[in-house]
Amino acid sequence: MSKSLRDFHDVELAAQAAAGGRREYGELVRRHGSAVRGLLRRMGAAPSLADDVAQDAFLQGFQRCSEFRGQGTFAGWIKKIAARLYLKRVAKEARYVAEVEADQAGITVDRGGLMDLDEALKSLNETERVCVSLCHGAGMSHPEIAAAMNLPLGTVKSHVKRGLDKLHARLSPAQGEGRSVHVG
Repeated sequence: MSKSLRDFHDVELAAQAAAGGRREYGELVRRHGSAVRGLLRRMGAAPSLADDVAQDAFLQGFQRCSEFRGQGTFAGWIKKIAARLYLKRVAKEARYVAEVEADQAGITVDRGGLMDLDEALKSLNETERVCVSLCHGAGMSHPEIAAAMNLPLGTVKSHVKRGLDKLHARLSPAQGEGRSVHVG
């Protein structure tokens, strides 16, 4: 009996995709597509833009699949590609804004008393949101973020810390009266 594509590890699928295996790469896209789109939405991309950038990232990933060595997860590798493509697109389209007033976006609470992390992220200014998303959503290191965003390392560290502090304050039980955080 032959193994189904679902039975293969990401590293095996990536190796087969590097040799031209389109079906194997399609399985990687199926496995990780929603996580990549989710990261892009958390970085601030509208759903349609997140879909476009995710598609571009997976196309680039297929072309560069031989570069994936399995040293980290495939999900982390493809998320870094997507995050970098998004940052380039935002800069190119001149939609990147340094500051957005945090008070413009209020946090909403859904029916179950759950606070939506996506809404909480909207309360951060765009630079903080992108830095926090790259660090904790894409698993990028501070130096990688600094290089991708063309910012000094100390500035990136400050944005990540400030963003996390704001999220913690917004999502803490003292603020939310026992609400739990809903990621999604």
